[in-house]
Amino acid sequence: MSTSKSDNKSKTVWKIVNYLNTRTRKSVGNLPKYGVLSVLSEKFNDFFLSSIPKVPVSEYSTGRGGAANTVLAQSFFLFEVQWLVKEEAYFESASGVTASFGEMLLLMAIHFHSNQLSAICDLVCATLGMKIPIRHNNMTRMKQVFTQEIFTEQVVTAHAIKVPVTSLLNANMTGFLPIHCIHQLLKSRAFAKHNVNIKNWIYRQICTSISPLHSVLPMLVEVYVNNIIIPTSKNAEYTNKPLTENEIRRVFQSSIFGQYFDQKQSIFTLDFETNPENQDAVVDNTSLTPQLLLLYYLLLYEDCRLNNAQTLAAYNRKVKVYSSEFMSELPIKYLLHHAQKDQSSYSGLFGPLLKLLATHFPHLTLVEDWLDDMSMTVDSKSEQVSELNFVEAFNNVEENPSKLSFVLQTLLKHEPIDIWPFAEIFAQYAKKVLGEQVPRYIQDLYKDMWLRLNTVLPRRLWVLTVKNLVDDFSSLTRIDVAEDPLQILRCDERVFRCAPIYAIVLRVLRASLASSRSQLLQHLQANPKLDSNGQVVVESDRESICKATIDAQESAAVQMLLESCLETERDRTVPGQQWALQEVRSLVCSYIHQVFIADTGVATLVHFQGYPSELLAVTVKGIPSMHICGDFIVELMQQPSLNKQIFAIQLLSHLSVQYALPKNLNNCVTSLNLLYALLGGLSCGQRVKLFKPVLPALVRISEAFPPLVPDIMNLLMQLAKISESQASLASHFNGHLGKSLEMSAQESTELCDLTQRTFSEILDKAVLKSQVYKQE
Repeated sequence: MSTSKSDNKSKTVWKIVNYLNTRTRKSVGNLPKYGVLSVLSEKFNDFFLSSIPKVPVSEYSTGRGGAANTVLAQSFFLFEVQWLVKEEAYFESASGVTASFGEMLLLMAIHFHSNQLSAICDLVCATLGMKIPIRHNNMTRMKQVFTQEIFTEQVVTAHAIKVPVTSLLNANMTGFLPIHCIHQLLKSRAFAKHNVNIKNWIYRQICTSISPLHSVLPMLVEVYVNNIIIPTSKNAEYTNKPLTENEIRRVFQSSIFGQYFDQKQSIFTLDFETNPENQDAVVDNTSLTPQLLLLYYLLLYEDCRLNNAQTLAAYNRKVKVYSSEFMSELPIKYLLHHAQKDQSSYSGLFGPLLKLLATHFPHLTLVEDWLDDMSMTVDSKSEQVSELNFVEAFNNVEENPSKLSFVLQTLLKHEPIDIWPFAEIFAQYAKKVLGEQVPRYIQDLYKDMWLRLNTVLPRRLWVLTVKNLVDDFSSLTRIDVAEDPLQILRCDERVFRCAPIYAIVLRVLRASLASSRSQLLQHLQANPKLDSNGQVVVESDRESICKATIDAQESAAVQMLLESCLETERDRTVPGQQWALQEVRSLVCSYIHQVFIADTGVATLVHFQGYPSELLAVTVKGIPSMHICGDFIVELMQQPSLNKQIFAIQLLSHLSVQYALPKNLNNCVTSLNLLYALLGGLSCGQRVKLFKPVLPALVRISEAFPPLVPDIMNLLMQLAKISESQASLASHFNGHLGKSLEMSAQESTELCDLTQRTFSEILDKAVLKSQVYKQE
């Protein structure tokens, strides 16, 4: 009897399913906006409740009908979910909504596998649009059905990579999409566990994304990168594959930068491996969203690889390293500014992108570049300029500068990406604008256009600039700029008296030094040293050598820039050169100030190396951060080298005039004690060598600190006595001891005269001065 009842119920279930399948297919097409779940629920309730015979309540109490109804309910639930997954494509196309119903069930299964029951409750409430209290204890059987009978973990991962990507994915699409499922599976490392390669699916989804950016896409990239780099102890050998350089190149070829990513014209070698699965990937060229996502992927990949270098070395794992040549060709800066201008569409991407760039590509995030970019304006109605007119204008710049002025002004009204095709020709005429007959206004326009081009492909522009300003550098590459950043200072000498072009050189120098510094630090971080047991060894010597190399480059650049500020004979004779020298000195002082502020150790190193004393007045007045020299000037005076002692006292005198601080007063007292000690301990020749350049410094110290005048006067009187005695003694034995003593007598006499003049200057400027306070 029970067997016949069970057969009858099974037949009834199949009748229900067939009827439901037929009726739903006919009626769902007429429903415009309702989801499939509501249609299915409505048809199911109307037919199931009216067709299945009710079991009396007495059978529940006796236990005769409860088990049968439970089995019936579970069987129907199982068949209903399986049928919905099977007919997913039909219901989505008929309902006309973008959300994927099958992916919502798949997402529920993923949450069940990871035991995230709270996430399932949130998913149900979000789908129904109402807050429903759901107890976790009531989902035990449902979890078993999902994870063991419908969606096993292996089925889930195998099904996920077969799901089509969402075409034109953007933030306006609501509901649960395939990307949600892939994101959850990557977080649980299900693909790595079952050795399923998800790279191709992620690549195709990135290629077909548009603005505004979907909020899950950055999180998907982050989880994908972590799955590639960070190993797990259980399945370290099963990891996802990173994107190849050729696949990334293909996306940029489909954008406005396609001509710079031509495979045949590439200036560097790449592994052009072909993946037939991604050859048909559709790249949306109406938006820069795919390029921004791939840029974020590359920066995040490098950041994760460097941060986990020690772990990778401990596991002895080799991961893909994207070449520096490839990274140097990416339009990183242009994409960053695009995201900045359209932050409403890329709000979730701009912040992390800027952080990664500032960390690993500091030369592309210079403060000056941001300030210049903010002041740029664009006129959509500006005229077009042909390449022929552009070349003719430069060739006739000395005879007809107004033509070039008009051309440059017209180009400055365009978008930077629109004028980039003129970049190579523009850089070729860098020396042309250095001519004496070229107006200053043309040079300023040339600088403005260079700054605008610098927002597109800056590293390519730097190489073009260096090639055309430095002779015999036709074989220069982008990597050479980072490895030898000082080569830009070997440019044409006329640059050092042309402030607009010199400003361009300083910009390239600052960026090159920042790039070199970043590469050295990344090399140190990416190559940890291991001991015999495979453990990472922390060596302070490697870090010290790296820091010393960076400081040596910075100090060498500062020394070269200071040398360019020296006054030449041409500056004194040619009209207008003094103004050019003053302007160049202002640029150099501003640059050095930023260097000293960034690293005070460079300031210490530069002054221990020393530089021409005639530049001390320029540096102390023009570099606001020179006051930090007071912290190490006593140590500099204690050096055994007489030249360094002289340089220290001269520097102290200028600092005292500029910054009359108590610290400098104490340092001046220390310097006077040093001079008292050296006065009686040096030979005649050494004494003359010391005090000739120091005496003018004593005048400045007296002017800055009048309380020190008595001590300085006492020192001068002793120096004059010793010099006079030395001169008298040398003149008495002049005929007996030869020419060397004659020279000594002459030098002593000159030092005595200089001491007397110094005495008079101190009286005039410090003692008999009627104006005590300066009036600005």
